[in-house]
Amino acid sequence: MSAYRDEDEDPRLHGIKTKIRVVPHFPKSGIMFQDITTLLLDPKAFKDTIDLFVERYKGKNINVVAGIEARGFIFGPPIALAIGAKFVPLRKPKKLPGKVISQEYILEYGRDCLEMHVGAVEAGERALVVDDLIATGGTLCAAMDLLERVGAEVVECACVIELPELKGRERLNGKPLYVLVEYLEV
Repeated sequence: MSAYRDEDEDPRLHGIKTKIRVVPHFPKSGIMFQDITTLLLDPKAFKDTIDLFVERYKGKNINVVAGIEARGFIFGPPIALAIGAKFVPLRKPKKLPGKVISQEYILEYGRDCLEMHVGAVEAGERALVVDDLIATGGTLCAAMDLLERVGAEVVECACVIELPELKGRERLNGKPLYVLVEYLEV
């Protein structure tokens, strides 16, 4: 499901999309980087982004909002607070003190790993995974695998931006993905 594909598109979506800056050739040649920092500079667009997610997830019995480092940390906590869920950070290696559970994954330009505190999520909890963008889907898959390994039920993944040409949605094995805007490669 995607907000931008709804028949009666919410007018807030246009405002959100216009506030996302595209930076060519960052962090390397050929990448069209979707920069959400310009969205964060506009309080209305930032609030609209959070509100759209809250409207979707309020009353869905979600216990956990898992945010992927680093930009999932921007959107995840306000969503969690608004829907009455705890926020669990999914971090890069060696950033969390104490015992962690890890999940490696392959990126379009290398390998990486996500970690979560042991005991942060319990079996049977209903989780929402939040990040700013889905490209190839590797990071979201790793996040879901991490949560499901401890017995959580991943209800849905939520991203502000989708790059549909990279087919990340297809890698999610049918898990629902909700995005606000999409950008086609040019």
